[in-house]
Amino acid sequence: MPLFDMPLEELRVYKPQRKEPADFDDFWRETLSEARQHDLAATFEPIDSGLETINVYDVTFAGFGGAPIKGWYLVPRHLPAPLPAVVHYIGYGGGRGYPLEWLEFPSAGFAHLVMDSRGQGSDTADMPNGVNPAVPGYMTQGILDPRTYYYRRLYTDAVRAVDAIVTRSEIDQKRIAVTGGSQGGGLCIAAAGLRDDVAYCLPDVPFLSHFRRAVDITPNNPYQEIARYLATHRDKIDVVFNTLAYFDGVNFAARMQAGAFYSVGIMDTVCPPSTVYASYNQVRSQKRIVEYHYNNHEGGGAQHLLEKIRILRELWLA
Repeated sequence: MPLFDMPLEELRVYKPQRKEPADFDDFWRETLSEARQHDLAATFEPIDSGLETINVYDVTFAGFGGAPIKGWYLVPRHLPAPLPAVVHYIGYGGGRGYPLEWLEFPSAGFAHLVMDSRGQGSDTADMPNGVNPAVPGYMTQGILDPRTYYYRRLYTDAVRAVDAIVTRSEIDQKRIAVTGGSQGGGLCIAAAGLRDDVAYCLPDVPFLSHFRRAVDITPNNPYQEIARYLATHRDKIDVVFNTLAYFDGVNFAARMQAGAFYSVGIMDTVCPPSTVYASYNQVRSQKRIVEYHYNNHEGGGAQHLLEKIRILRELWLA
């Protein structure tokens, strides 16, 4: 894929004006307050995973609307508490899968909570609006009102996942990181923007930022779900982008107090690099971005995963 977005020197300084609703903070304060009226009811049921060095727990906690959200919790078996922790969010259409798919962070010395994404491909239904996970798309579900939009529920779940991990006595609450790729990257930016106690945010090729530009320039899903919706609902353009402003990673990044370590694929046609930089350039805390010049949405792959582990170990385990 050839370069299709801005030149790199322009990307590095790209900071478009934020289009933020006047009641953005009130909207999220009320949303999280409503969610926390439900008992978190976090349970961590040990399972026999066949692993000798890592304990694995089947997690359930109450997310948006009190709906049960699933996850995995993996903990190094022989390391003393308190442990640093990583909360991990999943890419678009994916689910928590199997514990064996999530060994990197616990093998490196971190407690690791992997949140299932409601309605997407694994074990958590999008209650009360559905009875089972389904294949994409989700981008336009309830999009005519921020209160009914699908991502209001998923962002709230992301915050509640941090609520869940801090109930664990073996966790050092001052050493909590959030991470994920694509949709998971967007979720970790939202979680870090909504919780001051997240210490580090590591989004890879993050989705869910700078929506208008993304929808206008990328030919690929998931953003093209919105374009196809608007091709039919021609009179709803302003309404749709007003809703999306409540969920834009640009606005959450501006509120982030956590340190940040981003990755970007300069040839990424799924999450165009300008949309990643639009978020990254709003971060005011200590930050760094790694550019993978000839990569698309795979970004840095395993190489970048090793970099994330290295950075967190140097910060918290050196």
